[in-house]
Amino acid sequence: MKRKISYLALGAAIGAVTAGLIPHALPQVTQSAFAAAADTYRQLNLFGDVFEKIRNDYVEKPDEAKLIEAAINGMLSSLDPHSSYMDAKAYRDMQVQTNGEFGGLGIEVTQEDGLLKVVSPIDDTPAAKAGVLSGDIITAIDDESTQGMTLDQAVDKMRGAVNSPVKLKIIRGASKDVKEFKIVRDVIKVQSVRSKVEGDDIAYIRVTQFTAQTADGLKSAMDKLHSELGDKLKGYILDLRNNPGGLLDQSIDVVNTFVDRGEIVSTRGRNPDDAQRFNARPGGDLSGGKPMVVLINGGSASASEIVAGALQDHKRATLIGTRSFGKGSVQTIMPLGEDGALRLTTARYYTPSGRSIQAKGIEPDMVILEDVPPDMQGKDDTKGEASLKGHLKNGDDEKSGSQAYVPPDEKDDKQLTAAIDLLHGVKRADATPVKADSSAAAPAAPAAVAPPASGGDALPEPAATPTPDAPK
Repeated sequence: MKRKISYLALGAAIGAVTAGLIPHALPQVTQSAFAAAADTYRQLNLFGDVFEKIRNDYVEKPDEAKLIEAAINGMLSSLDPHSSYMDAKAYRDMQVQTNGEFGGLGIEVTQEDGLLKVVSPIDDTPAAKAGVLSGDIITAIDDESTQGMTLDQAVDKMRGAVNSPVKLKIIRGASKDVKEFKIVRDVIKVQSVRSKVEGDDIAYIRVTQFTAQTADGLKSAMDKLHSELGDKLKGYILDLRNNPGGLLDQSIDVVNTFVDRGEIVSTRGRNPDDAQRFNARPGGDLSGGKPMVVLINGGSASASEIVAGALQDHKRATLIGTRSFGKGSVQTIMPLGEDGALRLTTARYYTPSGRSIQAKGIEPDMVILEDVPPDMQGKDDTKGEASLKGHLKNGDDEKSGSQAYVPPDEKDDKQLTAAIDLLHGVKRADATPVKADSSAAAPAAPAAVAPPASGGDALPEPAATPTPDAPK
């Protein structure tokens, strides 16, 4: 490490000498650049001095790798809430989340009172085929007790290489029957899209996050719903409530499934030449122009807001619910070899009408508040992007968060009921219309489908992994 420190010092000296000798022969702008570089070298030398003092004089021998990681995290956290460093494990976990598939058993689990409980097995997965049931308590994984394990630790133990075995010990039911399962891991695909028929004429589609599987999952769901409903199909409900976001290219593909032409989103970074516009591909619309409602709330962030904002600006859908989270920035994942990856905020995104929703959110066309149980009041509201320390600023009219509660029982879900009523032509007395932002297109009735402006083809750069990411 001392060798590295001396290199830093040498760099500072070279920078200072160069700045002192050459600028007289260069333009003023270059003099400024040299001065800035010399100052940066001095600051890096200061960092090296502090690191060396800690390394040699701290009361206990410090973990040098942790010191470096903490310094990196401190540097990134000073930028904005969404830039961060991921070590190798965190990077692998992020890849699993965004890829939407992993080697595992196929069970959704939670932790209740220190017990590892199966929420539900996923259909057609090893766990479901082996006979694992909802409500089962997992007491041991490969003969290691789950008592004292965190949820993440338990999930890590159940995931692993495809075709490798894992043994589960389970307690089932009130009689506490003990069962053991030896299950072979397989490729598990995360179901980010769920769908069903509401009533007998409405296609309901819920998108929980935007993974690499989302666009294909949406198309499969729409094919299935078209087959079930046929000519009876009245319209679509796209439920994006509490969806934290995900991959930018997937949000673009989702919008393209409902519009055939025009801009979907644009991104603008520090360099004006790096601005990008992403347009719908002709022939991508699979909806047949049927009426559409999008549900959003205070937990709808990032990629969810891209979808909602684009469909609102194109007058393609009516938005119902509460104001969205307000995360209007894009992060790019930059791999760092074996050392993990850097997640860096590289751009802001804008809806087709030019709106930046950063720290403001998307206002629904109709505000519908859910009836929140007394024990949940205030617990499910979000404070939004504007409340996050160090967030990117967006003028003087930033907005706080909003309600993010979704009733577990569908019959109590006022927002869903309002969407169904609207598609059936029923007006709601409890709906509060929102005055449209002057910079946005006016909301349209769900039956009206205005043709957006034509546009060409555009795709994200394959070398980067742009992701609007989730609120922290």
